[in-house]
Parts: sequence; structure tokens; C-alpha cells
Amino acid sequence: MLKKIVRAIGLREDDDIVGRDGRQAHHFRLSSSSPLAVSPNRLYHWSSTSAQTKLKVIMEDNNSQFKIILGSSSMPRRKILAEMGYEFTLMSADIDEKAVRKEKPEDLVMALAAAKADAILQRLPVGDYVKEAEPTLLITSDQVVVHEGVIREKPANAEEAREFLKGYSGGHAATVGSVLVTNLKTGFRKGDWDRVEIHFNQIPDEVIEKLIEEGNVLHVAGGLLIENPSIKPYVKQVVGTIDSVMGLPKALTDKLIKEALSI
Repeated sequence: MLKKIVRAIGLREDDDIVGRDGRQAHHFRLSSSSPLAVSPNRLYHWSSTSAQTKLKVIMEDNNSQFKIILGSSSMPRRKILAEMGYEFTLMSADIDEKAVRKEKPEDLVMALAAAKADAILQRLPVGDYVKEAEPTLLITSDQVVVHEGVIREKPANAEEAREFLKGYSGGHAATVGSVLVTNLKTGFRKGDWDRVEIHFNQIPDEVIEKLIEEGNVLHVAGGLLIENPSIKPYVKQVVGTIDSVMGLPKALTDKLIKEALSI
């Protein structure tokens, strides 16, 4: 992983940071719990938006110690893992998710993440990964939405998506997401799940229809896409992290990666 250590005099934590590499601006928020992560081999000039403080950015490259395969076709998960500073390759599991059934949402997402990992492992030359000096980690995940005690997966059609979204209006729902990390060199595997509660104001019918017309809600668990600009104003409260709602909780993923590398 690429970690950036920022040194500056008079810079407050949670300051907004702007970095330029000569081609575009990159905006970050400085936080002790979330180091800056930017692309390597570029020259950045940093300044604080709250004060004209010059920053020195020191690059520490830990990514050379291991490789990552992200077992997902989800764009949000790709984006989140890249934001965390990791380089990775992609593989899709392409399993029949309806064939895996569990009563509890936590059990279901863990079983689906394991099924995805198993499907990908069948297509990989695992023996080659065992022999390699550097470990390779396979990351798989899954997510469902829980509304009034009922598990919701991806809507089957526009009508079901409409029913889901109308149900959230003026109420609340929860996302339950899993992350599973498998070390292909050692065989170590560990996973866990994360839950986020989301409370909504009344969502106008025209907003629901716009979301359905756009079509993206048909491809996510529960038709829930709170980062969409159309529905954002109607999200009253999120108890948890947005990255978890989007499908890959950063803190949990980082924790599991570290554990998989320590065994």
C-alpha cells in the first residue's frame, strides 16, 4: 500500500488538502486515521485550503511486498480499494448467488463471499502462488440490504426496485456487507461483516422514478444507492461509513489484509 506521511507546520487535522501533479487537482482530507493516498511516480505540489501551508509528502511503498486480486466486477469496490492506495488485478466470480441461501443476513453475505472465493480459486493456478516469494491476497465480498427484517438483494426488475425505494421513504434500512481475504500462498482465510444503518426523509415519487430510469439501482443490493446525487438530499442519517454502504468497508478490509499477511 502507498502511505503518505504529511509534515507541515500549523496544519490542522481535517484540513482540506489540494495536490497537483501538473495535470489535475486531487482533493483530500487530512486525518490521522486515513493517510493520504496518491499515485506513485508523480510530482505533487501540496497546499492547504484553509491556510497557505506548504506540505512535504513522503512516499512509503509497501505494495511491493504482496499482490492483490479483487474478486469483484463492482465499480464502487474498485474505486474504494484504489482510494485505499492498493494496486490490484480483477477477477469476477460469476456465481449463481440465488443458489446460496441463509436465514440471517450476516451468514448470507459471508457464505456468498466464500462461494465467490471458491469459484475464483478453481480458475487459478494455486500451486504457482504457493511457490511465489510474495504472497497474493484474494479479496471477495458481498452485500445485502435489510428492511423491516427482510433481506433484500438486487431488484429483479424495475417494479421491485420501485417497491424497495418507496419502502425506504420516511423510514430506514441497513446494509450488511462482508469482506473475505484469502492468502493464496499460505491458505489462510479470514472474513467478517459490517452493518450500517441508514435513515431517510420522505423520498418524492419523481426522484424514485428518475433513479429507476437511470437504471443503476437495478444493479445494487436493495436498489440502495445513497451516493447518487438524486437521493442524497433525502438521506437523513447514516450510522456507519459510506464506503461500507458502497460495498467495501475500508477499515475492515485493511484489518483483514494485515491479518492475512501476518500468518
